Amino acid sequence: MRASAAILAGTTVRIGELRFPSERALIHRTRLAYIHLDNLLNFAKIDRDGRVNGYLAAYLPNELALIFFRGGEAITAVALTDRERSVIPIDDALTAMRTELERSELAFSAAPLELLCWMYYAGAAPPRVVPVDRRNASGVFAALQAEKFTGVLEFIVDGCVSYVAFRDGKFHTGHFADRPEELPVPQWIEQLLKPHDDGSPPSVSAAVFTPPSDTIPEQASPALLQAAREVFWRLAEHVEREAPGDGLRRAERLRDSVATKHASLSTVSVPRNEELHPDVMTPEEMTAGLAEWARQLLEQMEVVAPGVAPAVLKAATKDHRFVLQRAGFYTRLPWTVTW
Repeated sequence: MRASAAILAGTTVRIGELRFPSERALIHRTRLAYIHLDNLLNFAKIDRDGRVNGYLAAYLPNELALIFFRGGEAITAVALTDRERSVIPIDDALTAMRTELERSELAFSAAPLELLCWMYYAGAAPPRVVPVDRRNASGVFAALQAEKFTGVLEFIVDGCVSYVAFRDGKFHTGHFADRPEELPVPQWIEQLLKPHDDGSPPSVSAAVFTPPSDTIPEQASPALLQAAREVFWRLAEHVEREAPGDGLRRAERLRDSVATKHASLSTVSVPRNEELHPDVMTPEEMTAGLAEWARQLLEQMEVVAPGVAPAVLKAATKDHRFVLQRAGFYTRLPWTVTW
């Protein structure tokens, strides 16, 4: 299979050549067609050994998708392309992988949370490019020292990615792809920057960024979004049964009103027969929109049929109650549901 020739935005390296640091490889890079993707994504649910912190790297024809895992659960994703680096919905990454099974490769690696955080913020937005002198690539470190830089350096040499943290221009810590444990960092950098056998210098790219947090923002998972859509329509249908001919119209009018403040509601209210195209949103954003709509809708029903709200809420959400409880949906509502 021919590797992608796309060049990572802001660098001189091919996307298909990128190799990231890790603690250990759980699945070495292999053709995506050989991987049972659903089993991989559900590994943590069926085996305690699957509850790892790590990342899945999908080498697609023209981009690299990175899905980040915490405790075995997919929490967010970024895409690296020849145009940009950006956060993308997890579902978009999975759809692209399923569409390009035959032309893509996958690697799955365990990694410390610090490294995952740096990889995420390096991919969430374009980092600041640092000029590199091909004749003296190690001068990047001296320049950051003189600048008294505090943050993280992304240093890519022939596709080998390293992340180096600085505090006031001094080396603090780092994560380095392919570095043997016994080899000190300075010697590893020196070895990376050696000329090739033909005398040509390696391809070197450098960029810096300052992570705004030491945690990764979590996305609403595809499973949570699907559950929210099902609950939206079940609630609407229950209200229609309570008020035939008016319930659905009332639910949709209220959705349009609530969506002006909670845009996530427009996503989770897509009809069941249409494909769901989620935007990037946090579980809190999604839950807040759905709960506000449900509260207002059921309060309207209470005016017509006092005491009906808990029964409707229980009937409409019982199949998804565990997902909703985890997201804090019920705590946003004034009714207590007894299971």
